[in-house]
Amino acid sequence: MPFSMTAFARVEFDLEWGRGAWELRSVNHRYAEIFVRLPDDFRVLEGAVRERIATAVKRGKVDCTLRVEAGRSVFKELRVNQRAATDLIRAAREVGELLGREAELNPLDILRWPGVTEIDEVDLDRAAQAVLQVLDDTLDQLLDTRRREGEKLESVMLARLDSVRAQLDLLNVRVPEIIDSVRDRYHQRVREVAGGLDEARIEQECALLVQRLDVAEELDRLATHVEEVARVLEQDEPMGRRLDFLMQELNREANTLGSKSAHVDTDGAAIELKVLIEQLREQVQNIE
Repeated sequence: MPFSMTAFARVEFDLEWGRGAWELRSVNHRYAEIFVRLPDDFRVLEGAVRERIATAVKRGKVDCTLRVEAGRSVFKELRVNQRAATDLIRAAREVGELLGREAELNPLDILRWPGVTEIDEVDLDRAAQAVLQVLDDTLDQLLDTRRREGEKLESVMLARLDSVRAQLDLLNVRVPEIIDSVRDRYHQRVREVAGGLDEARIEQECALLVQRLDVAEELDRLATHVEEVARVLEQDEPMGRRLDFLMQELNREANTLGSKSAHVDTDGAAIELKVLIEQLREQVQNIE
């Protein structure tokens, strides 16, 4: 089953140290390209993020962005040492009593006193594990979207393949009839123009004409490529590059078929085949 390269996923999270969201956007690309944007506090995770995305996505351009709530560093929390603050307030009041007046206490002055405030650092490993777990959930969402889009692409391509088969069936019936008709006309024309020409030479010329008009090999190769495309679409692995190659082969055979065309029916069928192959190629551009 094909996977589309075009998808979007966003998962928000609310953890003990803050809030944030992962965003993943993927578009079609010939190779796998990964762009990661992380806040400064999370730069250490870039390698792990790239590894996770590369494991899940084999082809396409992926933009990965982690957004966190703006403000203080998420890895440091300011904490008040209540015992130290209480002791400082009590000491200030005792000094005020000694001086015979009430102590004027400013909360900011108390916070500035050494030991009153402490900074607790969040466990980096624990925070990283939590953030990466959310990334895994976001990747699951992205892959699910790519899978659903891939199912739609597969349906469109299978319908186009059926149309190609119909054109090939038509050509397999009409080409022998057309060749016989052209051969008879050519044979009659040669007799009229060169009545004294040796009969064996006339047959030789007719045989050469038939050989130039015979497209049986092209039709067989087209049919083989069509069935190969259908087979590849059933696989559970990246298939975009294989399908790219098959589209080139289909287009090459269709061009050869068109160049050998000698009748309005084969002209029309060759043009219709080119249109269908181009439509298939456009869909393949979005497949992983």
